[in-house]
Amino acid sequence: MIKYTEYALTFAETPDEAALVINISNCPHRCPGCHSPYLQEDTGNELSVPLLLDLIGQHRDEITCVCFMGEGQDVNALRMLLEWTRSTELKTALYSGSDSVDMFLLPYLDYLKLGPYKAEFGGLDKKTTNQRYYKVNHTGDGPVLEDITYKFWRHYE
Repeated sequence: MIKYTEYALTFAETPDEAALVINISNCPHRCPGCHSPYLQEDTGNELSVPLLLDLIGQHRDEITCVCFMGEGQDVNALRMLLEWTRSTELKTALYSGSDSVDMFLLPYLDYLKLGPYKAEFGGLDKKTTNQRYYKVNHTGDGPVLEDITYKFWRHYE
């Protein structure tokens, strides 16, 4: 089961997209200096497929992407949510504090942020960041990750 605490509509989390951003709780990474430490707690409400589709339906004319901020601790439930989101023909994004992601999630992703927050390197808006933001290109040979982290630098310089 995946739990979420809140959602918002933003242009900041996925370059060139208007996103429904859903904050996923129960983050396992516990990064020192995390900007959302409350998401480390097992809190919030279940993000079921019907609820997700309802949120998408409410905002369908305003968004081009659904961004899951965190993956929680149930990768199978996350895969199912991503699969249902893709069925709406919206793009999908996942922010993960891990250095890698389960390969079976990649077919359902258009964007992927990887890497724990490390204060000494800064967030995505810093050229020194250890975090990486990828566009997932779907080719005949499978998903290929294209590093587009630089798109965050232009927004903040």
